[in-house]
Amino acid sequence: MEDIAFKKEITTVWSFPERGHWKTHNGKYRGNFAPQIPRNVILRYSREGDIVLDPMVGSGTTLIETKILNRRGIGYDINQEAVELAKKNLDFKGDYKYEPIVKTGDIRNLSEISDASIDLIITHPPYLNIIKYSNGIDGDLSNISGVRKFCDELEKGVIELYRVLKEDKYCAILIGDTRKSNHYVPLAFYVMNLFLKNGFILKEDIIKVQHNCKSTPYWESRVEKYNFYMIMHEHLFIFRKPKKGEDLSRVRYSMGLY
Repeated sequence: MEDIAFKKEITTVWSFPERGHWKTHNGKYRGNFAPQIPRNVILRYSREGDIVLDPMVGSGTTLIETKILNRRGIGYDINQEAVELAKKNLDFKGDYKYEPIVKTGDIRNLSEISDASIDLIITHPPYLNIIKYSNGIDGDLSNISGVRKFCDELEKGVIELYRVLKEDKYCAILIGDTRKSNHYVPLAFYVMNLFLKNGFILKEDIIKVQHNCKSTPYWESRVEKYNFYMIMHEHLFIFRKPKKGEDLSRVRYSMGLY
């Protein structure tokens, strides 16, 4: 691993006032997450040589980290412009064992990937249409405004993630909430339930504090006028795919599901 300013997280509250800027990491791609997030997840839940998948790759933050940390990265994005940007950001030299693979693709159809072949999944989907990443690309989740429609489409992807992930391995997803008509919409918990419904077990719920949001000044000026609190956190859910035949009764009991 490179000699960079990085501290491995050990609690369920993560805060990065200064986002990592090593290699080609930068915050120019709106909504991309800080590289400290995939770096922490990769270091805790995978080993060198493991296959790490990001099915909504964006500008390539996760795959930059797989390259640096000697994991075999695979990334897809429905937006060809994002794919080209990710490839550009991955174009740096060094003593690395694996060059990530980046392709145009859809989280809802990962047919190129065999069942139970992925060691770790890390992804950061859009939060409804808060940020639109394309101008009308068919199937782009960031163009969906309705919560039910968004969840229905994302669930197709959740099913695919469960299929391709190996047993007893982990899937990490960073997702935030939103507001509609001045009321809180707990999008993160709707998404969490999609994973639980489709066989995953919740390993961790990490609260990620938001910093340096471009829209913050806009909403600060409206807090008193519309009488609300600004949403300044996201959820990093870590899910585990159970082993076949695993006795989950103790897990379900501890979650209050019995």
